[in-house]
Amino acid sequence: MKTGRFASIVLAGERNPDDPLVRETGVRSKAALEIDGKPMIIRVLNALEASTIVGTRLLSGPDWESVSMLPELRELIDSNRAGWLEPGASPSASAHAALQSIGTAYPVLLTTADHALLRADIIDYFCTQAEREGLDIAVGLADYGLIHETYPKLEKTVMHFRDGDYCGCNLFAFLTPQARGIADYWRRVENRRKSPFRIIGILGWFTVMRYLAGRLTLEDGLRRLSERLKLKIGAVILPWPESAVDVDTIDDYREVQEIIRIHSSPEPGG
Repeated sequence: MKTGRFASIVLAGERNPDDPLVRETGVRSKAALEIDGKPMIIRVLNALEASTIVGTRLLSGPDWESVSMLPELRELIDSNRAGWLEPGASPSASAHAALQSIGTAYPVLLTTADHALLRADIIDYFCTQAEREGLDIAVGLADYGLIHETYPKLEKTVMHFRDGDYCGCNLFAFLTPQARGIADYWRRVENRRKSPFRIIGILGWFTVMRYLAGRLTLEDGLRRLSERLKLKIGAVILPWPESAVDVDTIDDYREVQEIIRIHSSPEPGG
């Protein structure tokens, strides 16, 4: 396997078969969904391979039958250029098992298989900034105004703070051995990721009231979360709107297809 300062985990568990995105596209696994002719999971793995910082690539999912239906993915796993684990019953269970399987000598980058616009420069910037901050855990965020200005058709979950509005980027760094235990805490909030109010509520009613009143800054929220978990948790604000684009709905899928089509089109006169 490729060597690097960071190991990486890609969560690629299955979608609910009744999900509209799965029904419309006919894929067995969301990770297999093709964007401009290439499965999303291969796009993510290629970005990790091109990174100058990431070495080991470990997949949690999809199930082995889905892997077998993707020759390029199967070849990566069979040749030991990517590792594979059976996905857990939930994202937090998958993350916990994957983190436990990676030695503590390396910090770990965690992302998802639906991060179809992920690039090596985004990865390297996020990991480098997370290291510089001396954090236990880093969370990738992007400014909502930038995202909306660039891709106004995308529907995003927005976290509103006194000092700005942010969207998650499905990028997390576990930089110290003690940070690995966060997966247990994640189990309490994984079903609440689309509800900022309920996530903030874990921090206490005082924090909730400040959030609702528009008085809670991002730094305040992260500091209170750090105090609750006894870890140093910080955010890396990513300057690219693509860093916050995932494929969660049919509309997302269509929009990402269009984004990639435009980006891959030759320049006029070129």
